[in-house]
Amino acid sequence: MAADTNTLRILVATDCHVGYLENDEIRRFDSFNAFEEICSIASQRQVDFVLLGGDLFHENKPSRSTLVRTIEILRKYCMNDKPIQFQVVSDQTINFPNKFGVVNYEDPNFNVGLPVFTIHGNHDDPAGVDNLSAIDILAACNLVNYFGKVALGGNGVGNIALHPILLRKGSTNVALYGLGNIRDERLNRMFQTPHAVQWIRPESTDDCPFSDWFNIFVLHQNRVKANPKNAINEHMLAKFLDFVVWGHEHECLVDPQEVLGMDFHITQPGSSVATSLIDGESKPKHVLLLEIKGNEYRPTKVPLKSVRPFKYKNVSLQDAADLDANDVQSVMDHLSQMVHDLIAEAAEEGHPDPMLPLVRLRVNYTGFTTINPQRFGQKFVGKVANPHDILLFTKAVKRRPTADGKIEDEEKLRPEELNQQNIEALLAESNLKMEILPVSELGLALHKFVSKDDKLAFIECVQENLDDTQNKLAEEALADKLQEDDVIVKVSEHMQQREKESIPRYKETLTSVSSGDPLSSVQHRTSQGGTSRKGNDDDEPFDDDDVPESSTPAKRKAPASRAVQKDTETPRGRGRGRGRGRGRASQGGLTQTTLNVVPVPRPPRRASRMETISDDDDENNEEEEDEEPAPKIKKTNSKTSQRGRKGAAGSKRGAASSSSSRGGRSTYVDDDVEDDDDEADAGPKKATATPSSQKRSSWGSLRG
Repeated sequence: MAADTNTLRILVATDCHVGYLENDEIRRFDSFNAFEEICSIASQRQVDFVLLGGDLFHENKPSRSTLVRTIEILRKYCMNDKPIQFQVVSDQTINFPNKFGVVNYEDPNFNVGLPVFTIHGNHDDPAGVDNLSAIDILAACNLVNYFGKVALGGNGVGNIALHPILLRKGSTNVALYGLGNIRDERLNRMFQTPHAVQWIRPESTDDCPFSDWFNIFVLHQNRVKANPKNAINEHMLAKFLDFVVWGHEHECLVDPQEVLGMDFHITQPGSSVATSLIDGESKPKHVLLLEIKGNEYRPTKVPLKSVRPFKYKNVSLQDAADLDANDVQSVMDHLSQMVHDLIAEAAEEGHPDPMLPLVRLRVNYTGFTTINPQRFGQKFVGKVANPHDILLFTKAVKRRPTADGKIEDEEKLRPEELNQQNIEALLAESNLKMEILPVSELGLALHKFVSKDDKLAFIECVQENLDDTQNKLAEEALADKLQEDDVIVKVSEHMQQREKESIPRYKETLTSVSSGDPLSSVQHRTSQGGTSRKGNDDDEPFDDDDVPESSTPAKRKAPASRAVQKDTETPRGRGRGRGRGRGRASQGGLTQTTLNVVPVPRPPRRASRMETISDDDDENNEEEEDEEPAPKIKKTNSKTSQRGRKGAAGSKRGAASSSSSRGGRSTYVDDDVEDDDDEADAGPKKATATPSSQKRSSWGSLRG
């Protein structure tokens, strides 16, 4: 075949899944045979390079056997002396972010005759601390050119920049964009977020303007299905693209499809090996030969002949007129005949290497009972490649009526295979809702932990959600702070104004207190018509804590209107009645006010009765006569101690009181106490302090 110096020839394939079922006795080499055929076609068709759309490996950590076989295939078809007729004119350190940063065929230590450009898929995506995949191993061996590996930067969903690999062959200029697999939900949000996905366009020059570049985009994502949030819509892509290679979907739709409202076409080559026994996988497998010259391209689909034949058929037992629902044997015979027909159909296709076909019957058993698939498959061992999973039993489900009252697809089959389920589907069926972690991210972490042996999957999931939550809370807190600034300023101004107004009143109060009598500063403010009393209330005895230690005790004379009582017991009725009644009357006209407390000298404590002082005490304490008299602990009569607080205090004021000290000079009697009946008429008396000299002389006279 004559080579055209202006036509760039590309062989496009996706989802090779090398290593699939490598432990199966029958199907272990299917993926390797298909991948080797793809490389063989590329060599025979003399393409410029091979373009893979992800999922080269089936496992994230392929076995040593799989790695060795893959390296052997690439070395066999890619390492030769064939000259490379195209150039990479872009910055290769950005296109290939590895240690070498150069396209593999430009390495002088290797003779690469068939370059391979590939992105990663969801099966062989980077993982672990170093964010490496199995494709990095091949790239380090200089066997493939690994591109489309982008770093997710920024907060929230992140942002990515897509830098193209600029290829030039003669007058044909191709900008090859690539994006490895990203979680569908996240990439969906990124495409809907402004400026989250940046498409870096080639520089426009006089020799090569924008219009001269043929733009190709390779991705590995879900296409729109039932849930648009878990897939990528074609209309989210850039409109300047000319051709899109869509990986991840296994159904072979290799013929380019036009997208309404967009200027590009999409090709979906599908998988080269059947990894699930569904209707889409049963279609014939192809790869695409893409020839580009200038701004025009020509697609050519090339069938894969080494792929194991796969026959798929839907069966409804209700459509068979001669079947008895209670006769299990007749049902088994009917299904067995259908399997034999599919085997014969596969043999008629005439594959170069005859191999056991894959057969799948999707059986609607509504109105019938199921049979054991394992027992049924025993009859086809050695005739089909999958004897244990030939039958898939499903049941019809009635559809709800539409708005016009009609029922569309009255019976719809629902084959729910276990290997097709995920966490999102299980939670949706159970009508559950995750409250802490997003279900999609938790499902992805579980997939990485189980399938890819990523020990840090759950830690990264929790940390990522924690960082997002903290960033959102910080933004909300900043917004609330800005809103509260005005309120804080107003409150501060109001407090300063109140403080300025209260300072003059505070100074006036201090002036009036400092200029007055110390005793008169402690006063009760009464309401209009009430009385004002200075000093302590008669009904409330002084406490020791009210008197400073440095103050000199002073005697307070009792009111003159109180009668003198001997060292006899006060009548219980008179003392309690007088004291309690006077206390209630004085409290009735008082209101609670703020007191400016000034230390007041403490009067000596009085008792209703005193213990008799013995002569022995006088003799023992004779040497201490010159010391300051100190009050002694007083013992009261048991009858007096049983009185009420206010009654006892009143009786103490009216009784003949005596006090004892260590020197024996503290016994005294107030001669100024008069009858209690005259106290009310006389009015309140002011308490006067007796000088210390007079107090000592009066005590001595009384003792003598």
